[in-house]
Amino acid sequence: MAGRLAGKTAVVVGAGQTPGETIGNGRATALLFAREGATVLCVDRVLERAAETADMILVEGGQASAYEADITQEPACQALASEAKARLGRIDILHNNVGIGLRDRSITQLQEADFDRILSVNLKGMWLTIKHFLPAMREQGGGAIVNISSMAAVASSNLVAYGMSKAGVNKLTRITAAGNTQYMVRCNCIMPGLMDTPMAVGGRATEQGRSTDEIRAGRDAQVPLGRKMGTAWDVAHAALFLASDEARFITGAILPVDGGMSAGVG
Repeated sequence: MAGRLAGKTAVVVGAGQTPGETIGNGRATALLFAREGATVLCVDRVLERAAETADMILVEGGQASAYEADITQEPACQALASEAKARLGRIDILHNNVGIGLRDRSITQLQEADFDRILSVNLKGMWLTIKHFLPAMREQGGGAIVNISSMAAVASSNLVAYGMSKAGVNKLTRITAAGNTQYMVRCNCIMPGLMDTPMAVGGRATEQGRSTDEIRAGRDAQVPLGRKMGTAWDVAHAALFLASDEARFITGAILPVDGGMSAGVG
C-alpha cells in the first residue's frame, strides 16, 4: 500500500543520527514517512545531521527540509513549533524520537549531572515539544503524535535514569491521549527492544572500549525472536502505522517492537 501519508505533513524530532554502520530510528522514520507521501521537517540538535537526512529524502524525490533545535530548552521548542507551522502550513504528525542513555549507571554509581541530562533529553524535551505543538493540532481539528519509548520502561534493569525517563514517556503518552480526544489528537507510543542502530551499538562500543561486532553479538543473543536485534526500519514501520489514518481509532497505545522480549515481563 503506497501513499499512506499522502498530502500529510510530519515533524520528525531526532531525524539526524550519530555516524555509524547502520541507520538510526529517526532517520529511517523520516525517510519512510517521505516515501509514503509526507512532507517532512527533519529536526535535530545538530543541523548538519538533520540536513543529511533531508537531503536523502530530496534525492529520492520526496519533500523535506531541516531545522536545528535543542528540545531541552523551552524557547527552542516554541520556535520549532512556530517554524514548523510556517513551513508546513499544518502539523499532521509529530514524531518524538530523541533519546539518550549512555553514561547511565546503577543507583549508587549514577552521577547527578548524567541523571539530569538523561531525564531532560528523554522526558522533559518530549513534554516540551508536545506542549508547543498541541495548540496547532487542536486548532486544525486533529493530529497524530508518536513517541519513542523503550522496553526499559517495563523491564528490569540496573540502569536508573534511562528506565525512569522511558517509563515517564509511557505515562506522558497516556496523559496526552486521554486529554486530547475531544480535539481528535491521537497520541501513541512505541517501545523498541534491542535495536541495531548507531547509537545503541556503536555508542556502547565506544563507551565500553569493545568492538561493534562484540556488542552486536551480545545483544543479538538476548532477543527471543530469531536471536537477532531489530533494525530502525522495524521502528519506522510501526511509527508509520500509528501516524497513518489506518490507526485513526487508536490512541494511548504502547506498542512493543522488541522481538518478543517484553512478552516475558509482568
